[in-house]
Amino acid sequence: MTGYSSLTDAQLIRAAKRGDHEAFTALAKRYEETVYKFSIKMCHDKQKAAENLQDTFISVFRNLSSFVGKSKFSTWLYTIVTNNCLMKQRRRKLRDLEDPLEIYDEAPAHHGDRQRAPIARWEETPADLLVKKELRVALNAAIEKLPVEYRVVFVLRDVEGRSTEDTAKILNLSVEATKSRLRRARAFLRDKLQPYIGSHFERTT
Repeated sequence: MTGYSSLTDAQLIRAAKRGDHEAFTALAKRYEETVYKFSIKMCHDKQKAAENLQDTFISVFRNLSSFVGKSKFSTWLYTIVTNNCLMKQRRRKLRDLEDPLEIYDEAPAHHGDRQRAPIARWEETPADLLVKKELRVALNAAIEKLPVEYRVVFVLRDVEGRSTEDTAKILNLSVEATKSRLRRARAFLRDKLQPYIGSHFERTT
């Protein structure tokens, strides 16, 4: 399989479509760490991440013929990984087990005569704070409490470093919807991490 390592993704995909199983194995090997690490960030469970890794490449094998190269292979792969993660999350009804959360619109909400102030915007990427060791556990715990639809946007955009446009393609959302979910995810995380943050940063999406 040594010769396959020098081939591009496109070359491996063409060979795999022709039935070259070694080419497919080389392609899977190239991306298995990426898929596993992303699954860990979404599932927070090594066993579930390993299951998702296996399920993802089974899906890739079955659907590779449908990949026509209009987007990058990595974007298409992330779409499959994300769909598998979301499907597994919903099956386990994790959202029903999570604590009730307030995900705010930018306009304040009203409850009777009381007006709830919206969470202040926070444009600093929480992923940047991972360099501070004392925040790692707190951030991971906060991410796990995000509803899965917001968590996946945050992980793709701020943890994995995908562009807003790429994230929107992966999730089949508009760019504006992606930005909106990201703002709300960041706002929720800022609220949870407020005790650990000493200053306010400004950054645009």
